[in-house]
Amino acid sequence: MKIAIANDVAMAAEALRRVVASTAEHQVLWIARTGAEAVRMCAEHRPDLILMDLNMPELDGVEATRQIMEHSPCAILVVTGRPQDNVNQVFRALGAGALDVTATPVLQGQPGGDAELLAKIRTMDKLIRHSGGTQAMQPKSAASVAGHHAAAPDGEKITTLLAIGASTGGPVAVSKLLAGWKAPRGCAIVVVQHIDRHFADNFARWLGEQLDMPVRSAEEGDELAAGTVLIAKSNDHLTLDQNLRLRYDIHPKDYAYRPSVDVFFHCVAQHWKGEALGVLLTGMGRDGAEGLLAMRKAGQTTIAQDQASSAVYGMPRAAAELDAAQMILPLAKIGPFLRSTLGGRSQ
Repeated sequence: MKIAIANDVAMAAEALRRVVASTAEHQVLWIARTGAEAVRMCAEHRPDLILMDLNMPELDGVEATRQIMEHSPCAILVVTGRPQDNVNQVFRALGAGALDVTATPVLQGQPGGDAELLAKIRTMDKLIRHSGGTQAMQPKSAASVAGHHAAAPDGEKITTLLAIGASTGGPVAVSKLLAGWKAPRGCAIVVVQHIDRHFADNFARWLGEQLDMPVRSAEEGDELAAGTVLIAKSNDHLTLDQNLRLRYDIHPKDYAYRPSVDVFFHCVAQHWKGEALGVLLTGMGRDGAEGLLAMRKAGQTTIAQDQASSAVYGMPRAAAELDAAQMILPLAKIGPFLRSTLGGRSQ
């Protein structure tokens, strides 16, 4: 891959350059010292992947990401000193279109940083190739079925399952979708967002600060919880088994999208017999489309985000091409539809 680096700290930029140069399959295309320079250089020489710092002069990494995704879209990996100390900025960058986040090797103070960054880059390479290259990153331009229900820990029956899948731009989209709403009694919510396992708990905490409902990471063996948003927390795939418990499974092992929206949606289609709604939001690639189609064939309600409101119209586009979504709606209309269909209280 042709990889660009945007970082104003000379030591960090050099460390990143050395990591990229240590492999035969990647090359450094350019190094930008400010966010504005990164935007300009990306327009002139678009790379396959940008390693983007958050704190830079002129434009920070969030605004640089937003402008690049609007004018010269390409894959962006946030690489910053201590991501856990910049949670709000990280999720703003992910909302603007960055794919993932990791720590800068030279600054994280832990062994194995180079290997971890290279593993991230390999994953980005798989995603880009699986999605058709950087040209695929386009800029923005229910009836209930009788059956078994899950029981919440307090004994309340779960009668409705809202399953949400998202990738690039997903954290902010999920926040906007669920903001100002308390789910009705008997409604459980599960979110599968492509995000590294090291940052999943931060995502749950950040999302909890945005919503009027409890948010927590889904643990192995959890039951669905009424009125609670459960977040997939592992690079393994979140599943729903025949006993309606949440599990994590490494298989399919070579699947580029982790955790996979497709895997969870297929489980919902197979095992959930109550009312279910599947929502596929913004994201690069095709993950979630086939699973959403399986949900539709199982008689469950399916929705995909439209192109104009998506940070990257990849996953929803794939769903539209498969006719997996009964409705294709702008993000601003998906929330009101959920409220009118499911009920609950608006705050």
